[in-house]
Amino acid sequence: MISMFILNEELFFPPLDMADEDGLLAIGGDLNTERLLLAYRSGIFPWYNEDEPICWWSPDPRFVLYPDELKVSSSMKTVLQNGKYRFTTNRAFDLVIQNCKSISRPGQDGTWISPAMQQAYTTLHKLGYAHSAETWQDGVLVGGLYGIRMGNLFFGESMFSLKPNASKFAFINYVRLLQKEHVQLIDCQLHTNHLESLGARMIPRELFAAILVTHAGK
Repeated sequence: MISMFILNEELFFPPLDMADEDGLLAIGGDLNTERLLLAYRSGIFPWYNEDEPICWWSPDPRFVLYPDELKVSSSMKTVLQNGKYRFTTNRAFDLVIQNCKSISRPGQDGTWISPAMQQAYTTLHKLGYAHSAETWQDGVLVGGLYGIRMGNLFFGESMFSLKPNASKFAFINYVRLLQKEHVQLIDCQLHTNHLESLGARMIPRELFAAILVTHAGK
């Protein structure tokens, strides 16, 4: 039986191979900027319910998207070209994360984006690490996503959609933009059918960690 690693105030994470079979690596610690940046650079992300201690995860395998493997269906090509939606980046980060927090999701009771998480990522946005992509319809925000950009990698955190295909519209446009900026990999963390349909796939955690060393920057 694996004993869970408990974090304290020291800025430290255990080796990734100490994670359990579900990917849970450690609990505790805090959400300060330095710890969050170390986590992402190390292949770790926080995910927990508001009434629980902070849980830090590094699943194996890891669900990722290589930008040049993005899949766009014929129906989405129509959505991208018909002028119904407008795409922007970093125009409404606060609204994006608020919508990701408040939107109802099938099979989920409540949200993992606690006030503390919301504040932590808003701080990262102000420091230039957290970014948002937005979908607008007639001047109203109807979809989007946010995540962390480090080096030539993007770590996706959450997305939302208030209109059909609005989150896909933001995601596809943002992946294309990141590809132009030479981003090598988009971390999707955990499997979803939604992202698999767009080309995301599993890779071994060992390979993911090696990519981090080369592309996550300092």
